[in-house]
Amino acid sequence: MAFDATFRAAAPHQLSRDRSQRALAIERHDIHDKVRVRRAANLILFVVDASWSMAAAERMEATKGAIMSLLLDAYQRRDQVGLVVFQKEKARLVLPPTSSVELAKKALADVPVGGKTPLSAGLIMAHKVLRQQIRLHPEIMPMMILLTDGAGNVSVSNLPAQEEAHRTARMILEENIRSVVINMEHVSFDRGLAQALANELGAPCYNLAQLRAETIYQTVKGELDR
Repeated sequence: MAFDATFRAAAPHQLSRDRSQRALAIERHDIHDKVRVRRAANLILFVVDASWSMAAAERMEATKGAIMSLLLDAYQRRDQVGLVVFQKEKARLVLPPTSSVELAKKALADVPVGGKTPLSAGLIMAHKVLRQQIRLHPEIMPMMILLTDGAGNVSVSNLPAQEEAHRTARMILEENIRSVVINMEHVSFDRGLAQALANELGAPCYNLAQLRAETIYQTVKGELDR
């Protein structure tokens, strides 16, 4: 029983109640129960293009640094962080959702880069992982952080690569999963593909001046605080 709330509910009625046998007259409808409200945890799933480019290794190192920073922050908040990487012909869940810094260090030690860009495979893997986590933990607040230039060139179906990626993006939006797109295309060559994909996800699209762990970390933190 929540004693303070119960006393406050009963106090205004004391003059009209029989208090001959007790100091405070409490009736059934005065009684309040304690309600414990738990803060919902965030699930932050990074989905990173690790296909071949001059900036692939830099992109991966910056992502790893941002993941580690978020995990160090996550301990008290019960947040979890995961990583899906897509390259060559498929996507891989490199880091299943975790709040363990040690597990993350081991999983992120050696992530290969290079090959083609199976963008839709990365989105399909992210959709699968996030849906599974939502079923296991209905109170969790999922967010996908997608680092890409928006240009896919490998399909997992008979659809053209870009159409397939946009269709999968709409599936993620329909699940009410928050997303953030970080555009990896150099500003001089930007074809607007990342922004088009962000539109399908209902997500903001950021063009970071510097691709560093700190800038990715601060971008994600800003979105979590919104």
